Amino acid sequence: MVFEKVKGLINTHLKVAEDKITLESRLVEDLGADSANVMVLIMELEDNFGIMVDDDAIMTLKTVNDVVKYIESKV
Repeated sequence: MVFEKVKGLINTHLKVAEDKITLESRLVEDLGADSANVMVLIMELEDNFGIMVDDDAIMTLKTVNDVVKYIESKV
């Protein structure tokens, strides 16, 4: 499941407990990501899912659900 894999990557890179990561969680406001964290996370997502995240799409990925839906649309 895409959400479980994304949650694991967020847990690893942002050091946020998995039980605190929901589909509604906002990457910056709720999970504490900064721009550098987001870029590392994007690279990890690309590697793990074998996709390329469009530069213009990065700014639209605000919540965990946004990330999951984007990945699902690419795989």
